Amino acid sequence: MSSLDKKYTVENLKQQVAEFCEKRNWNKEHKPKELAIGVVTEASELLEIFRFLSEKDSLESTKNLEMREKISEELADTLCFLLRFAQLYNFDLTKCLQNKLKKNAIKYPI
Repeated sequence: MSSLDKKYTVENLKQQVAEFCEKRNWNKEHKPKELAIGVVTEASELLEIFRFLSEKDSLESTKNLEMREKISEELADTLCFLLRFAQLYNFDLTKCLQNKLKKNAIKYPI
């Protein structure tokens, strides 16, 4: 199974999201507050999928094709809002992640 994650960069994904949004004239709607609300809303919809599942059932759900489709859609929606926020307001997501991992390595040493 090929992985598109290996093919595209974060910058490529930001550009795809930007083009999608700009074609729809959404720039005026995409202020930081609204994008942050979008991230939380979509992440909550991801959580809703697992809300009443046991630990075992939540693990099994990732193997079910119908559930994987629902999970995939909510992951994509959440990622879209994160990419759009980073693209519009000039956040380097790779740098953000690397800096946070460094801080967490200090906070949670092995």
